[in-house]
Amino acid sequence: MRKSIRNVFMAAAAGVSMVALAACGGGDAGTTDTEESGAEGTDVDTSAECPADLSGLTVGFVAVGPEGGWRDANENNVQAAFKEAGADVKYAGTADNDQANQLQAFSSFVDEGVDIILLSATEATGWETSLQDAQEAEIPVILIDRMIDPDDPDLYVQRLAPNNEEVAANAAKWANEQFPDGANYVVLEGPSGVSVVNERNNGWDSTINDNFTKLEAQTANWSTEEGKTVLSSMLKSHNNDIQLVFAQNDEMGLGAVQAVEEAGLKPGEDVKIITIDGTKPALEALAEGKLSLVAEYNPLFGADAVQTAIATLCGEEVEKNFIVQSAIFDSPEAAKAALDAGRDF
Repeated sequence: MRKSIRNVFMAAAAGVSMVALAACGGGDAGTTDTEESGAEGTDVDTSAECPADLSGLTVGFVAVGPEGGWRDANENNVQAAFKEAGADVKYAGTADNDQANQLQAFSSFVDEGVDIILLSATEATGWETSLQDAQEAEIPVILIDRMIDPDDPDLYVQRLAPNNEEVAANAAKWANEQFPDGANYVVLEGPSGVSVVNERNNGWDSTINDNFTKLEAQTANWSTEEGKTVLSSMLKSHNNDIQLVFAQNDEMGLGAVQAVEEAGLKPGEDVKIITIDGTKPALEALAEGKLSLVAEYNPLFGADAVQTAIATLCGEEVEKNFIVQSAIFDSPEAAKAALDAGRDF
């Protein structure tokens, strides 16, 4: 079995501490700082001496790959943060949510003996064996955005993501305020089997008022084109009697805008459209009044993932669930302010 990189970090930290103690002792072998303070040498807290970066380490990133503006922003931010910290980042994206490719990439990183694995799973299930292999190889795994199912906290270090249920619940609260007498609505979902889809459904369903009527929910696979096609079909099926669309990402919501316009209706007036992510194109559409609410799902948490990696390799305990704070944009003015502030993803 390969030597745990965590042990290497801790050994290095202990070595730095011993040098520091010897220097403080002024060369007197009979007296040490630990004796003067009454502390045992084995109890010295070396966490402050842990390396400040990841220089010389290799990180394997099992990623989702091309999926839209949010995914691009997130994966670019994560890679940049780890590279800036000195790590050699090996990126393995996939296409069309192909879990088989992800499983193969994960296995390859374990076989190569990388120091850390970042996992953003295309599907929630099917990861137990892979994560157990990483655990046996003493390679810590950090979950980026996507959760696994079943959730076994012994098999990963931490999951970093905004709170999907809270983001969707906030969107539903806004809908409740906008339609106090209820409304007919539809949902454009991401691919089935993805944890964020289930979480966003849970947050919305548990919060939307009982006087709302859910007409349909269909997957549009995070796609603008599919969002347009699916909503066009829904509008025809229900004789345009849809007042609200809950699109689980910006791309599908922008497709919904096109469908509403082609149906001869006004987005933002005849049909209110909610999206999740907070990308620049969505905020531009909100600024124009075509979208009605954009709930941000903040993608920029690479630096937080780096800190988790360093803490873990230094033997520190970290929270299993790191919540990334996100905003909500509920007016054209709020969108314009964010755009003026330099929103670039």
